[in-house]
Amino acid sequence: MGLNEQQRTVRVDIGELVLDGFGRVDPERVSEAFQAELGRLLRERGVPLAANGGQALDALAGLPPLPATVSARRLGQELARAVHTGLSGGGEVTR
Repeated sequence: MGLNEQQRTVRVDIGELVLDGFGRVDPERVSEAFQAELGRLLRERGVPLAANGGQALDALAGLPPLPATVSARRLGQELARAVHTGLSGGGEVTR
């Protein structure tokens, strides 16, 4: 049975999102889009790294590059997808 079918609670705490190199973007809109997209991905796809119990990750690195010239909404969505990729085992995980 997959993670989504077991109705587990997944908690993701992100202390700070740092957006270097993206020019002028509205951080509130980025945050709103990020939260909405990450929530959708977690509900639909779960988090494979959490399938065997609690996991604490200090940082995710080696994630896909993000486009620098996109809207705040699109930037938030792309950032959420990159974070979900890291939580799904892509990229490098620091514990």
